[in-house]
Amino acid sequence: MTRTIYISGPISGLPDGNRPAFAALAARLRADGHTVVNPHELFREVAQPLTWEEYMRDDLTALLTCTHLVLLPGWEHSPGARLEKYVAEHLGMPVEGPT
Repeated sequence: MTRTIYISGPISGLPDGNRPAFAALAARLRADGHTVVNPHELFREVAQPLTWEEYMRDDLTALLTCTHLVLLPGWEHSPGARLEKYVAEHLGMPVEGPT
């Protein structure tokens, strides 16, 4: 079964925004035949960085197009990832990853 998976995890305050962890998981899931939404791939470089709230609005919009949520380690320390998990659970989406 092909799934559309949103990857959620800590970004703020981590070296390179934790891009390597997001990219590695995205590659692994895509190799398994799944469609993947990696939040780092949603945004292009802009002259004026977006605010956290602007990023979250776009991230949550993307999450709503998915069927599953997969969490990266450390998600519990990220306000954004906790919000994404909350939304996914309350919409009945399967959530996978470290607890």
